[in-house]
Amino acid sequence: MQRSEEVLIGLALSRQDQRAFAQLVTRHQSMVRNSLRQLCNWDEGLADDLAQETFIQAYQNLRQFDGRSKFSSWLYRIAYNQFLQHCRKQSSKKRAVELEELDGREADGGTVAAGEREDDLRLQKQLAAALAAIEPKRRCVLHLLLHRECTQQEISSILQMPLGTVKTHINRGRAELQQKLAGWRPAAQ
Repeated sequence: MQRSEEVLIGLALSRQDQRAFAQLVTRHQSMVRNSLRQLCNWDEGLADDLAQETFIQAYQNLRQFDGRSKFSSWLYRIAYNQFLQHCRKQSSKKRAVELEELDGREADGGTVAAGEREDDLRLQKQLAAALAAIEPKRRCVLHLLLHRECTQQEISSILQMPLGTVKTHINRGRAELQQKLAGWRPAAQ
């Protein structure tokens, strides 16, 4: 029988049960790591480091989780803060995004024709590069909307951002993505 998140959180708090918290980590680590990888332009090492720091912060601040939102939303907020903190540190270094960095990385599996798979991979590379070129806060909003399929209200809650600001980031972010991907065309068949 699988314990509920509330029970695991209660055990982790009342008994400092690290095994209970480890179960929470197991349930959510894939989502956190995948989200951070998307935000970090698929730099798996960086994303994994940020995910590890996210769970350390979550464990140290578990008492601050008040249960008004989903535990996954609270975790994502911590991951988002870790990502922004990293971006602030890197802002002085500003790396250019190169599509060549993405070469050799495969799209998720599936049985599609080779041409379709190549087109899909090319689009994913261009989308990742386009997202990486967008400022971090807007990138996070778009990630939650497009990849996590969160509502605007959920995004506002997770990122602790006014709803109007979320809507502005979505509209401007979509326009930026359309502009950056305007030249994309599938390979000729």
